[in-house]
Amino acid sequence: MFAEFLRRLTAPQPDPLTDGDARLALTALLVRVGRSDGAYDAAEHDQITRIAAARYALSPFEAAQLVGQAEALEAEAPDTVKFTEAIKAAVPYDARIGVIESLWQVALADGVREAEEDQLLRLVAKFLGVSDIDSNLARQRIEARR
Repeated sequence: MFAEFLRRLTAPQPDPLTDGDARLALTALLVRVGRSDGAYDAAEHDQITRIAAARYALSPFEAAQLVGQAEALEAEAPDTVKFTEAIKAAVPYDARIGVIESLWQVALADGVREAEEDQLLRLVAKFLGVSDIDSNLARQRIEARR
């Protein structure tokens, strides 16, 4: 279903993503983090839906549709390295810091900081080109809101 999208996203020199494609790719990355600890629960799903609604000014129905598509895309997406490198090529640095904040929101949605999620967030930050300092500051901002 997403073969053409993934082919374009992982091309050696990908074109900049359209807004719709960027929404889908970034939401799929949120899903990947939610699934990383093997327990993709309602809290993580709901958090992703809230993030999508707020980030993209979507209705609850539109956000739920986007998350459903992102869940399907994530299941078909290549390994995390290629997936995040493709997003890095298409998304400016400041927006990537916002992505890291959203990823931390998902990782911490269930109230438990899992080792698998920490590892994935470190990997994703690295391949998105976000510094450890900026990633840690993003995590601290999210923890302070809880």
